[in-house]
Amino acid sequence: MLHEKFERLDSEKQSKIIQAALEEFSAFDFEHASTNRIVKNAGIGKGMLFYYFNSKKDLYTYLMHYCLDRIYSQMVAQLQTAIQESKGDFIERYYITARLKAEYMAKEPHVFNFMSSLILQDFLSLPTEIQQKMQTLQQQAYDLLYKDIDLSLFKDDIDSEKALNLVRWSLDGYQQELEHQLKGEQISSINLKNYWDEFYEYLDLLKKVYYQ
Repeated sequence: MLHEKFERLDSEKQSKIIQAALEEFSAFDFEHASTNRIVKNAGIGKGMLFYYFNSKKDLYTYLMHYCLDRIYSQMVAQLQTAIQESKGDFIERYYITARLKAEYMAKEPHVFNFMSSLILQDFLSLPTEIQQKMQTLQQQAYDLLYKDIDLSLFKDDIDSEKALNLVRWSLDGYQQELEHQLKGEQISSINLKNYWDEFYEYLDLLKKVYYQ
């Protein structure tokens, strides 16, 4: 195992190092993140950090895998259950996804902030294995969102397939615009509640426009 020495640590010590590193990389980009601050906040010597990880980049890559695995194990099952309860309501599924993200942000803010900062980076600059992992996770989420959609919820006098596409394009466009606005910002310092509330308002509007 590449990080066998770190994995042999007791869970409390592992958690302190991971949380300190996540907090640092969420607050600063890779170039400006400081391993000195990480070891200070984790309560370990710098030599010990590099005993567990070969380099700052190695630690950063480890955190990417850690967060993606954690999100997959904790959120995908919840999303699957919640979407089954949505009974084919495509727009409602976006409410559900946003609510789960907000709950996860409150539960694990460092993981959420780190992954948010990662998403706002140039995707092609990420390691290939991380790109593949993120694409797999995203595809699984999309498969759940688009499974067994109830098109009868749309108004009778419109083409439901075209309406579904318009809703999808609207939501994808909103996400791209939001990513553009937040690019370069420190996610940990932003009050995301305002963005959640705005997103819910757009979802309400889409329901009024397209649903019966």
